[in-house]
Amino acid sequence: MQDRRVLRGESLLFLTDDQLLQGIELMFFAYRGFTSDPDKILDNHTYGRAHHRAIHFVHRQPGTTVNNLLDILGVTKQSLNRVLRQLVDDGLIESRVGERDRRERHLYLTQAGVALESELSATQRKRMREAYKAAGPDAVQGFRTVMEHIMDPEMRRHVNSPKRD
Repeated sequence: MQDRRVLRGESLLFLTDDQLLQGIELMFFAYRGFTSDPDKILDNHTYGRAHHRAIHFVHRQPGTTVNNLLDILGVTKQSLNRVLRQLVDDGLIESRVGERDRRERHLYLTQAGVALESELSATQRKRMREAYKAAGPDAVQGFRTVMEHIMDPEMRRHVNSPKRD
């Protein structure tokens, strides 16, 4: 008798269009759930998802440059400047002049920025932790593989590996 995982894996190699569409729907609804809790928090601060993404990536890469953040977020300079200006004015992000290249601006979260990031990510970490726990380690690794193959290959370098405590 063959291992069930092998049978399931083999059957996944030949997905129908309907099964693929179901996967697309799952992505839409998962994203909706994944962003719903942070959206409520952001509404209290009159921020949107662009602010959340900027805060997230500045937290994950302290000292990142504005140009690197532009590359990661894939937004226009004008759009990012509007978001960053508001976050800097509100005391959540600090912009420092580069030591080697004074034209560069390096971004860091302030204590207030760290607190907001923590509040936002706590809701998402909880949701991810519960989903990962329900799915199991093999599914978690499979999920990561699927996500890496959905994203544009050049963006994979921006994904930080999990930090070991």
